[in-house]
Amino acid sequence: MERQQDYVLRTVEERGVRLVRLWFTDVLGQLKSFAISPAELETAFDEGMHFDGSSIDGFSRVQESDVLARPDPNSFELLPWANEDGTTARMFCDIENPDGSPFAGDSRQVLRRNLDRAHERGYSFLCAPEMEFFYFAHGDPTRAPEPLDTASYFDLTTADVAGNIRQRTIHMLEAMGIPVEYSFHEDSASQHEIDLRYTDALSMADNVMTFRLVVREIAMEHGAYATFMPKPLAGQQGSGMHTHLSLFEGDTNAFYDPDDPYKLSKVGRSFIAGLLHHAPEITAMTNQLVNSYKRLIIGYEAPVFLSWARNNRSALIRIPVTKAGKASSTRIEFRSPDPACNPYLAFSTMLAAGLAGIEGNYELPPEAATNVFEMTDLERKAAGLRALPQSLAEALDEMERSELVAETLGEHIFEWFLRNKRAEWADYKAHVSQFELSRYLPNW
Repeated sequence: MERQQDYVLRTVEERGVRLVRLWFTDVLGQLKSFAISPAELETAFDEGMHFDGSSIDGFSRVQESDVLARPDPNSFELLPWANEDGTTARMFCDIENPDGSPFAGDSRQVLRRNLDRAHERGYSFLCAPEMEFFYFAHGDPTRAPEPLDTASYFDLTTADVAGNIRQRTIHMLEAMGIPVEYSFHEDSASQHEIDLRYTDALSMADNVMTFRLVVREIAMEHGAYATFMPKPLAGQQGSGMHTHLSLFEGDTNAFYDPDDPYKLSKVGRSFIAGLLHHAPEITAMTNQLVNSYKRLIIGYEAPVFLSWARNNRSALIRIPVTKAGKASSTRIEFRSPDPACNPYLAFSTMLAAGLAGIEGNYELPPEAATNVFEMTDLERKAAGLRALPQSLAEALDEMERSELVAETLGEHIFEWFLRNKRAEWADYKAHVSQFELSRYLPNW
């Protein structure tokens, strides 16, 4: 760590950095930042920087408000976009109590703790999310969203006018050391997808936070607005964050078994079984908005039922085809998360569910070989297929009963998140929508 700190201090001096932005994340997954001058950087590494945690959602109470932000030198990057103040850099921070212990309200510390637990069992946890989002002409919530194009899946035509914005975004991500694997126009008008290349879960959670900022910044440069709202357009597909997951033991892919018909090891099967079993409990963390549940409905390629399959995108968990002779590519794809989640908490609960499956030796249920959307309710019931929570309220009920989620998040975040989201649901229930006025007012 000292060597990395020395690298950061040397780079800041050599590149003439004028400002270092310290980034951290609140419990709901909103990026927060404050800036320090390079002269304060050594102090920040050695002692951390004090700030008022009571002003941050899910952090401290007023009577115990002081917390420390300690920058992680491994996350140092120069910000490539123009800045009137000169060259600027950023680092993600771990939030600590004044005595230097991990702060219980810091979701990055929660993920770090859960990754340490996996490391104690010999596992490294890797993630690769497929980030979907929309570009609109404006972000005014009082007006209907205005897509920039009418293109569709994989279109490469003049209709895809947002393609230039997407390309500029990819160049910016690459400049910040965030490799991109694929990008393309998605199915809905003005919907796009950028897939990030595999890395360890902590770096990936940092990358997701950076990604959301870069996408919005570049959209603003072009006079447009980007949103990660899961379902901004009624009648069209919503945005997901399908996340590819794998476990490694050293250099060995723990999910791979060359002698298994599906090339899945016992560890891989138990991990999937754990993720399936606990999926309802962790859905509030992977899909945290009232709006999230307008995406998880039949007819829009989003998962609805607790099922797994190999080449079947109606399943909640999919086993992508592996490349011939490349054991490292064996992985699973968890399809319910959406891009509005807090990635630190989402990855933490996905890992905890999978590890519970391994440690509990869970049995994998039969594969869903057919399109579960086309099955009747009776057929799904006969096949033992339960549904994911159908609303934020249902998801919170499942979460509140979950010992696994409480242990994974810790008491501070578990209780605060439930309280905050119960309030969001109460506000939603009290709201009278245009749908209700249009449907009921003329006749009732």
